[in-house]
Amino acid sequence: MKKLNCKKLLCLLFAVLLTVSCFVFTASASSAYQTYIYGIDGKALYSPDAYTAIRAVNSVDMGLEVSLSNPGDMVTDDAGNIYIADTGNSRIVVLDRYYKLTFTISTFDNGEGVPDRLSGAQGVYVSEPNEKYGKLIWVCDTGNNRIVVFDDKGEFIKIIEEPESSLFDDNAVYKPVAIAVDAYNRLYVVSSTTYQGIIVLTDDGEFTGFIGAQAVALTAWQILWRRFQTKEQRENSEIVVSTEFNNVAINRSNNLVYATTSSIEDGNVESAIKGGDVSGKYSPVKLLNANGTEIMRRNGFWIPAGEVDWSIKSTDDIRGVSTIIDVGVGPENTWSLIDEKRNRVYTYDFDGNLLFAFGDNGTMLGNLGSIEAVAYQGTNMLLLDKTNNNITVYQRTEYGDKLLEAIAAESTQDYDKAINLWTDVLKRNSNFDSAYIGIGQAMYRNKDYANSLTYFESAYDTSNWSNSYKEIRKEWMSTYFLLLILIIVAVIVGVVLFFKAMGKINTKVATSGQKRTFGQEIAYGFYVIFHPFDGFWDLKHEKRGSVRGAIFFIVVAIITFYYQAIGQGYLMNPRGKYAGIWAQILGVLVPLFLFVLANWCLTTLFEGEGSFKDVFIACSYSLVPIPLLIIPATIYSNFCVSTETDIVTFLGTLAFIWLGLLVFFGTMVTHDYSLGKNVITTLGTIVAMVFIMFVAVLFTTLVGKIVSLITNIVTEIQYRL
Repeated sequence: MKKLNCKKLLCLLFAVLLTVSCFVFTASASSAYQTYIYGIDGKALYSPDAYTAIRAVNSVDMGLEVSLSNPGDMVTDDAGNIYIADTGNSRIVVLDRYYKLTFTISTFDNGEGVPDRLSGAQGVYVSEPNEKYGKLIWVCDTGNNRIVVFDDKGEFIKIIEEPESSLFDDNAVYKPVAIAVDAYNRLYVVSSTTYQGIIVLTDDGEFTGFIGAQAVALTAWQILWRRFQTKEQRENSEIVVSTEFNNVAINRSNNLVYATTSSIEDGNVESAIKGGDVSGKYSPVKLLNANGTEIMRRNGFWIPAGEVDWSIKSTDDIRGVSTIIDVGVGPENTWSLIDEKRNRVYTYDFDGNLLFAFGDNGTMLGNLGSIEAVAYQGTNMLLLDKTNNNITVYQRTEYGDKLLEAIAAESTQDYDKAINLWTDVLKRNSNFDSAYIGIGQAMYRNKDYANSLTYFESAYDTSNWSNSYKEIRKEWMSTYFLLLILIIVAVIVGVVLFFKAMGKINTKVATSGQKRTFGQEIAYGFYVIFHPFDGFWDLKHEKRGSVRGAIFFIVVAIITFYYQAIGQGYLMNPRGKYAGIWAQILGVLVPLFLFVLANWCLTTLFEGEGSFKDVFIACSYSLVPIPLLIIPATIYSNFCVSTETDIVTFLGTLAFIWLGLLVFFGTMVTHDYSLGKNVITTLGTIVAMVFIMFVAVLFTTLVGKIVSLITNIVTEIQYRL
């Protein structure tokens, strides 16, 4: 009986171990890589997997007798066949849709009947059948500096030799490493040593030009030095050339060319990402039309350039901008970049919105040793690994299907269906801002402008929000046009009457000789801002202002800034963040009192005639333009569209410029300085403000250390007692 119980116990333990091992394996497999997207703050947000790894196909699985060696490129055709540039073996490997070997291309008889062979072929492309040719295989025979063309059976067709043109540098070396062919049989060739751009050829090899030359980035020293050089010196100095491309792909649905580069300096790429440079000047990927014009849409939060959140750690703790080496065109005009540095894939829609990113270094299924190429095969994504010499097959998930269905519904203008599909996407991934934008755009096209605003706000999409609001405003203005005219006229009349009343009060007070009331002291502030020389003179010598008036204008300025913080329109503050009232109080009082104190201390030493009180009153009365301009600008920000936000910004800037001029002239009149002396004194005041802040910080730190020391002593005494 005991033996039987022991057997049962051992069986039970074995079953438990098997169960636990299954759970461990499942957890490990699911953690091979994490799919994510980016938020508006540039932080990664987890996302469901759009593609999941299902198998790794090695040379044995393919049926190759000689294993792949340092493969350099991979493409597919519409039938799902795979073409690999097996660079290390100087051959092209052709697989069927089931990843089984069909044939290889390495040796051939050229057009003259002479045996020939490929050498270090780095690029391959398959053109779809057209009126002139059937399906053709175009090979970048890199080692032989040429392009060789074969039919879909691997039979030799022709050789396209190195192009000739005076546009090439005299010492240029033609090294084709990537090729793409459009529907009109134009060849787009990337040469690894060519800096003028992508080489464009006819199908007969005739050179037609360069497209897409990269921008040249000069250092600050180069820019400065070239200013002092003569024309001859600039011509004889080191030539600054643009960066070269490393890969190219064609979107067959519209014949647009994607080109990638990894030669742009990291600092320029980082600046382009952080600065939201939609021009693509320093972007590692470009979209070019047949004329070479850059037309890529970069409407996402971040330009398509791979990694954005460089704090994300990979298994090897790699940091910095992505090293982009290939681009693959997917369904519904989506496209993917691959990052050689991190072994990651970044997939975007045609508008430049990131749909998902995934991948990492490692040996588990789904991770790669060294990613080299990306290609789509129906619902699968294929990634070529040149370290492991294999292909990893990723199958699209239900979540990925929903993404593409929603994009397809938008492209076919089936907006009701798009709304439902994007809603399904949000149920699976509430972090996906593109889904909110997709719903908002569908509602916009259905003329449901009011509801679309909510979805655009959820994604902080100010551009589309502005478009919807513009339509709402247009409708409102057409309905209430007369009322709007009356409001504008009333505001103008009110402003004119207000300043007219202030003028009458100031004129009356100037001749009355009576003691000024608080209201009259306030009214005088509106005289000072338009007549600074007379105004500040009378403010000091005729006592037209007072400390209580100065405090009033300070309070009004604080309230104005607080109203600006909480009352700005959506376009000016899409995230709804603002500083509290105490921050606004400190923001006004600290610089004001620092300037007054520094200016008074300095001018006391340089024969200034103004007292601390005089400087304080003059600076406080200079705050009058702040409410006059910022309050209307803040009100207007709630009704403007994106093309009008510059007006709001201009009004705010004008208020501070006006304030600065008033402070400058106010201190000049108060101290009875000349213009030159006041300029020097003002600069000295700024330096003194910095010194006072330094001393204050130093004193605060010292006091903190003393308090900490006393606290530690008291604690120690209490502990010992």
